[in-house]
Amino acid sequence: MDDIHSINNAINKRAGRKLIPSIGVSLLLLGIVFGALRLTPVLFAFLIWIVIMLAIREIVTAYRIGGIELPGLPLYIAATGILWATWFGNIEGLSVSLAVAIPNVMVYLLLLSPLDFVKRATAAVFVIFYIPFLFGFVLLLAHSPKPIPKIFTLVVLVSFNDTFAYFSGLLFGRHHMAPHISPKKTWEGLAGALVATTIGAALVFAYVLDDYWWLGAVVGVMGVITATCGDLIESAVKRDLQVKDMGTILPGHGGILDRVDSLLFTAPSVWFVFELIQHFKL
Repeated sequence: MDDIHSINNAINKRAGRKLIPSIGVSLLLLGIVFGALRLTPVLFAFLIWIVIMLAIREIVTAYRIGGIELPGLPLYIAATGILWATWFGNIEGLSVSLAVAIPNVMVYLLLLSPLDFVKRATAAVFVIFYIPFLFGFVLLLAHSPKPIPKIFTLVVLVSFNDTFAYFSGLLFGRHHMAPHISPKKTWEGLAGALVATTIGAALVFAYVLDDYWWLGAVVGVMGVITATCGDLIESAVKRDLQVKDMGTILPGHGGILDRVDSLLFTAPSVWFVFELIQHFKL
């Protein structure tokens, strides 16, 4: 038993997080996501709204630590409006609601105080685009024909990338990819993620979506690129604001944004791929 604890502690130390709680939380989240989709997309949309509210709270708190004061209320209202418009107006609703939300929040901030307006307005626009707008594409996938296979594809891309990058980097990582942004990311981890995600996506397209396996392989490569970029973006935000994690709500993961950073950048690409498949009947 002591040997098992020693091995677990060694893995945790090198990986920078607790492995067993992380796996448990991931499985629980997957159960909640697909359970909600199985019951009704409306319940899934409600869960997305809760996640967005928590994510906005996290980033507003992180901003405060970094010296940027933002009120949460206008961001919560803007995010709710964007989700509502997306649900009823699809991609047009998502686009138009973003164009409506941003100027209204900027005016609100100006009326609140002109002090540090550029810094506060820029930070607010980033929040609106980064969280509710990108999350809107997850909602579009869920509020479309055959939502479960589409969300499953997104989950496979993100989870395979994160999992195999994690273990490949843990076992073979020697060459740091972006030490000034994310010190634990390695080229070896990226290579492992690329191989596993490409194979996983090809299998999903062939056996779940009943489509061309090679198309899945292309999507797998795309998913690794977008997921890695999403992870690096969030790492850059945390480094700039001088916070280790965006929150502590998810044991082994940190905050909501620490868990969904890869998903946020991958969801628009997955939605676009399915739109192309439908348009060109691939």
